[in-house]
Amino acid sequence: MPITIKDIAKRTGVSHSTVSRALGGNTLISALTADRIRKVAQEMGYQPSAAARSLKTNQTKVIGVIVNSIDDPFFSEILFGIEDAAQTSGYSLFIAASQYDPVREQKIVQTMMEQRTDGVIICSSSFSADKGRQLLANGFPVVVVNYKAHENFNYSIYHDDVDGSQQITKYLLELGHKKIAYLGNSRSGRTSLDRLNGYKKEMLKAGAIIQEGYIFDVEGSAPELGSHGLAHFMQLPEPPTAIICFNDMVAIGLLHACKEFGIKVPEDLSITGFDNITFSGYTSPPLTTLDQPKYSIGNEAAQLLLDLMNKKIDGSFHTHKEKILKGKLLVRNSTIAPRKQ
Repeated sequence: MPITIKDIAKRTGVSHSTVSRALGGNTLISALTADRIRKVAQEMGYQPSAAARSLKTNQTKVIGVIVNSIDDPFFSEILFGIEDAAQTSGYSLFIAASQYDPVREQKIVQTMMEQRTDGVIICSSSFSADKGRQLLANGFPVVVVNYKAHENFNYSIYHDDVDGSQQITKYLLELGHKKIAYLGNSRSGRTSLDRLNGYKKEMLKAGAIIQEGYIFDVEGSAPELGSHGLAHFMQLPEPPTAIICFNDMVAIGLLHACKEFGIKVPEDLSITGFDNITFSGYTSPPLTTLDQPKYSIGNEAAQLLLDLMNKKIDGSFHTHKEKILKGKLLVRNSTIAPRKQ
């Protein structure tokens, strides 16, 4: 049985209310008595009840975090950043994965409201804006991360995906590639669109032609979808010499498919990813990618939410705050200059 305030009161010979006040830091209790009560509580292994504290303070000290999928290593690094900021301020996390499923989204929102989380960070780029507004309507402070419709929310942290894709495309052009393709994710909405626009912008700037069929989407970002992209590009009259992938997971799948079909990377085909997940440095060959500051994105989002919850920021409807972070190109061995025709 857990140790209660009644047990401590019995051991110390004082009233229940005196123990409660002493453990709560009430200055009406003498320092000597408070120290004795806290010492006994520690010796007895007393743990304060989170539920009781929640009723008293109207805070659960829990932050809700919504992601697309918990098995994507990209989100795990963002979560590290969120967790570090949360734990420093005495908060724990309640993590839920939407899995691109509207029914799951509604259940997540319902659970967040029932559990009375103090605030919510939406890291799921495809999460329904209506469900997000439902949280806002019920008084939850909300911060969105890399969200496809971040303009619908007052507080957001996101990565400049247009700039990141431009960095990759510019690098490939400087290597001498002209036949550069883009392999996107139709389920990622704004994120994939921004990366596509960065690619288009840089190609146009260089006067490079985007050939028919050089832009292709797969439905998701799982590694096995990389083979679908390879099949599409290789059947074109003029296959590309370089492919920019939506993210590292798809790029890793593409690398695997190339090996199966005897396509040498980077000699026959240069491949780039996006995000710099941990695995990208251990592929064969190691993957050229865009190093997105994932930990910083998560940490900044948590700090912004903490400021909102602690009223350090005016959380009124008219207040807006957003922060844009930039990544940097990380060149590895999956890219080289194209072979001379």
